[in-house]
Formats: sequence, C-alpha cells, structure tokens
Amino acid sequence: MDEIYWDRYWKKRRSRRAFLGGAAIAGAGATGLVLAGCGDDNGGSKTPAGNRTTSASSTAGGRATAGSTAAGDPYANAKKGGTLRVFCGGDPPTLDPYGNLSFLTKSFAAFVYSRLVKFSTKWGEPSDKSVPSPDLADHWEMTNPDGTEFTFTLKDGLTFHNLAPVNGRAITADDLKFSWSRMTADTTPNANQVAFVDKLEAPDDKTVKFTLKQPFADFLALLADMNYFVIMPAEADGKFDAAKTPIGSGPWVLDKYTPSSSFAYSKFEKWNQPGFPVIDKVDVSIIADPAQQKAQYLAGNVDAFSYPGVGLAAEDVPSIKSSVPKATLLGAIGNGLEFFFFDHETDSPWNKDHRVRVAISMAMDRDGLDDLAYDVKDLRAKGFDVQTKWMNAIPPSFSQYWLDPQSSAAGPSGANFKYNPSDAKKLLSAAGYPDGIEAKFQYTNVYGATFGTVAEACGQFMDAIGVKTTTQVQNYQSQFITQTFAGNFTGIAFNPQTPFLEPGAFLIRWFSDNPLNNSRVTDPKILQMTQQQQQELDTDKRQQLIYDIQRYNAENMFYIPCPGTGTGWGGAREWIHGYKELRPASGSYGGAAEIYPYMWTEKA
Repeated sequence: MDEIYWDRYWKKRRSRRAFLGGAAIAGAGATGLVLAGCGDDNGGSKTPAGNRTTSASSTAGGRATAGSTAAGDPYANAKKGGTLRVFCGGDPPTLDPYGNLSFLTKSFAAFVYSRLVKFSTKWGEPSDKSVPSPDLADHWEMTNPDGTEFTFTLKDGLTFHNLAPVNGRAITADDLKFSWSRMTADTTPNANQVAFVDKLEAPDDKTVKFTLKQPFADFLALLADMNYFVIMPAEADGKFDAAKTPIGSGPWVLDKYTPSSSFAYSKFEKWNQPGFPVIDKVDVSIIADPAQQKAQYLAGNVDAFSYPGVGLAAEDVPSIKSSVPKATLLGAIGNGLEFFFFDHETDSPWNKDHRVRVAISMAMDRDGLDDLAYDVKDLRAKGFDVQTKWMNAIPPSFSQYWLDPQSSAAGPSGANFKYNPSDAKKLLSAAGYPDGIEAKFQYTNVYGATFGTVAEACGQFMDAIGVKTTTQVQNYQSQFITQTFAGNFTGIAFNPQTPFLEPGAFLIRWFSDNPLNNSRVTDPKILQMTQQQQQELDTDKRQQLIYDIQRYNAENMFYIPCPGTGTGWGGAREWIHGYKELRPASGSYGGAAEIYPYMWTEKA
C-alpha cells in the first residue's frame, strides 16, 4: 500500500515544477523545504551562549570585519562594477520592515537598512563560523557583570541614503531610539520576542545602552537577526511613509520597485564599510514560476539562485550540472523547520486530548516525505551527496541544541515521531474518536510546488488514519500570513517557522504569551522551561533545558515538527565570484548586506 501511495505522489511530483530553495548566498530563509543554507550542516553557532555575548567587547568579538579574508586578499584582482542579477519568488506584503513578519519583507529590508551588528564570516569559512560583527556599531561591551547591560558605540561618519526628506544626514543615537520604539510597538509582529529588554537609552549621539530585565543567552545573535532591529531615520515618524519610500543606511539604495516585476538597487557610496559593495547594482526580478527561474538561469539572464525563497529543484540538479558544468553548484542541509499547528478552540479534538495531536504525528511517514521533498533516493543513485535529518522543536542546523528524534537521547518521546498509522488509529479511538474526526487543513501557496506537494501528502496521511481533511490553499498576503499564521483560524495548519538565528527564539515564539504563539499554547511547565533557557548563560545547562523542552513537546505535540530537512541546492553562473566562498549564518535573511556587497562578476 505504501509503495502504491508513494508511486502516485512521485508521478504527480515529476509532472510539476518543484521548488526547493537553496538560498546558498543570501542565507537560508523560511524553510528547509523551501530554503537551504549554504554552509555545512552545522549552521547553528557552537559558541557557548554566554561566551558569545560576554566576549563582545574584545577586538575579535566586537571589531571583526564583515567579508574579511582568512588568508590573502581575494579582492586584490576583483573586477569592480557591474550588476548582480538574481530573482525572488514574489512581492513583499509591505516594504516596511516593522510592518510585517514575511520573509519577503525581511529579505528586502536587508538591502536598504542597517543593523547595529550583522553576521559575517571570513572568506572560505563555513557558515557555523558566522559571528555577530560590526554594522553601524564600531564596538560594544557588556557593562555590568550579570549580563543585563550592553553599551554600543557607533562608527564615525555614518549617514542615511541621500533621499528626501532625510537627504543623507548623519545617523545619531536618536534614530536608534526611534527605531527601537518601532521594534517594540504593539503593532510590530515580533515585538514580544524582545520583551526581555527593559529599555534602550542614548547617553550621547554616538552611544546607545540596552538594559535587560534579565540575562539573555544570545543577545548579540538576536540583534544581528534581520527579523528584528533595523535602523531607520526618525523622519519615518510622519514625514515619509516607510512602506512607500524605504530610506536606510544599508549597502543598497532602492532605485525602483515595479510590483510583480522587479527591484532595482544601486550601491550606497557612503556605506559604513569603505570599498564595498564591489558590484555597482543589483537587479532582482520577480519570477514566481520555478520553470521560468530555471530557464532564465540556464540562458544566463540571471546569475544565481541566491535569494531567500528560491533555489534549484532537487530533481533538476543532475540536468543543470550537465548543462552548465562550469557553474558553481552547492548542496547543503537546510536549517528550516516545518510544522503543524492547531486552532485554540477548547472544543476542538486536538485540544480535548493530546493523543489526537500525537496520532497526527505518528501518521506522518517522515522518511517518505523527505524523499518526496529532496529526491533523496534518485540523487544518491546518481552519485550526489544528499543528507536528511528529522526536525524537532529546534531545527537540526542548531547542532548544539537539536535533539535528534531518532536518537536514544530522545527517550520514549521519540516514538511519537515514527511512522505508525496502526497505533495512530488506536490513539484516536482511545481519545474518544473511533470513527475519526473532520478538520479543515490549511497552508499557503507562496513556497512553491514542492512545498504544496508535501503539504498535500500530509493531508493524505491524516486522511488515512481517520482525520478527514478538507484542504484550503490560502493566499499568502491576504489571509495566511496575516490571519492563519497569527492563530486566527479553525482547524489544522501547516507552514514553515521563521528561521531565527538563535535557538531560544523558536521556543519563545511557540510557548510564551507571544501573539504569534500559533496554537496559543499555555502549558505552564513548558513556559517555565522556555523562560529558564532564555536566561541560562551556561551552555551545558542551557542545552539540557532545551533538550527537555523538545522531549516535553514531543510527548504532547503542541506543535508537530514535520517532516524533516535535507540537502537543498543553489547555483551560480561561472562568471560570479564569492558564491561558494562567502557563507552567511544559516537561516539569515540578511544576505543582501552580509553577502552581496562582497561578491563580484566578471561581466562588469
């Protein structure tokens, strides 16, 4: 029966264009099925949580140069100028980085806006070596012994883009105070993620000081994450609309945005890192159809699969390698986390009895779904190195904190991840649903054909155990990201989670009073553990707390991590330099500032 099922799905899959993102330059984006990072499979930092923060005042921790070289100077003979041509899969719901949590919005913002710190790696180093490094900040230090006060000093000569009404004026600490007010406003979707910060003060024009309510294990990583604190001019408070006129101090100035067509950027000559960007312009075409993306790449009309949300389909990898043998082809296991979440109606079956949720988890053939998503068997048979790992409440890319559901360390909770439709049916019956249940099953259409095919297969698996689904494929902008993902829905939903750059952020999102706690989980035990891990600066103790959280979630399946993550693929044409040598933090939306400025093209 299983062989017949998968044969049907493979035939369907091969009749459609798949869409596995391999954002190998811009950093992994929304999901393992959709976006994969570019380094090795250890995208999460191995640096002790407390040490990463407390060493920030040292020269290495606080003054590292983004794009710096491991040996020699790769830019000695770099050709300056020219245009980098990439593409994205759709329009951002808004251009205001504080107006939406969409990966399309955050990835756009990385072009235009600066942060205090951003992730960087040395030339040729893997992405697990990425560290928070200076952006607007020149240096920083922890200014009290308990880890609750951090002071940042801004670089000299910082200016905004020369666009009215800001007109290229100098950046001051007041702009950071204004931007922090936007970050913490009730209308900002991610505001709750920084609720541990008590206040931001500006002792003078070049200094800002954060005071935390309690220690935070990886504060610098949060500041470097494109999901959060970006710097915009104070004039955005009424003198211009940031959703229509983005003005920042990032490496690129937006010249023109044509909805459903393209973005055009030119380099900011006064960017805070002299000598960069190397390239003069970046053109981002909006191409939703994966077949057209591939065709434009093969024709040489675009340079790389390098934007969050786009990547090479696994099934296309052999033919692309054969068609453009001199091009760079990179494969790496992704950092994504896909998951099921549930409405919070008290009368819903999954809220009456946790065994309903466990049954849905056990209905999923995770190995089969991974094969469906990553073409595992076929690519391995053709000599490609394809790896897969099952997801937990922490993505596998955070190797230091990920608890492998298939390991002995998972304990009895590991059984809830295994494909066992017979026991799943028994659990439904024991929970009081011997005849099954009916449920609306919803997901969105923005992540491409492979994600949709996997979601469809998940619905079939639920149907097979008696969870009879009515599928609704929702518009991303008008319904899913604004309503369903925010917990305003009925039934069961399936989606990628935001790829945060520090592991505890996933737990704060899911188990605290965060407005984006998708299933509105209110369990006091997991809330307590979530708060403890956030404040624990000892790496070993924090690791054990996060392991315990993963076991406890697996026992209850408040959220069902499914299916897994695997090797995603990206490519760059042979005239592009820096594609394989520059690797951002796995999961970063910040590639436009962390990678693009340091690339160059022979077509200049």
